[in-house]
Amino acid sequence: MKAIIFNVFVLLTVVPCFWVALSSNIVHAAFSLLVTLFGVAGLYVLLGADFIAVVQVIVYIGGILILIIFGVMMTQRGKLLPLSIQLPGKFIGALLSGIILTALIMVATKSLWPVASFLEEPQPTSAAIGNLLLGKYLIAFEVASILLLVALVGAVLIVRRSVRGE
Repeated sequence: MKAIIFNVFVLLTVVPCFWVALSSNIVHAAFSLLVTLFGVAGLYVLLGADFIAVVQVIVYIGGILILIIFGVMMTQRGKLLPLSIQLPGKFIGALLSGIILTALIMVATKSLWPVASFLEEPQPTSAAIGNLLLGKYLIAFEVASILLLVALVGAVLIVRRSVRGE
């Protein structure tokens, strides 16, 4: 059952990735990237890295990708123009990518990978990270949060001055 779930997440990661790279419509590419990033978050969950999966969803999907989608939709009036990329080395790049992909597949299939004698269920990581952040690394965590707050206030002041014309 885990193999089926893993393969579903791999397909959710890889198939939309090709659509991101080959799409001429930036909105379609952004929504395909959304599916790709959800697939990556699912793979993190299967690896037992629940904290990284949540950060993936919150930061990349909830923040950056939605910002890209809104930015594109707000700045483009009317019909979206298709992307037209005319690169002189498309064929050479595709050939080189194919050679590298073939080499990676050969290395992955021909290598002897070490296998553990028993496989444990992955343990959740969020509790351990929380204990470290609020225990051993509390001072560094608080200093980083104050530094980010100062940077945010400074950015607001800079924008405010430029809007007023000072």
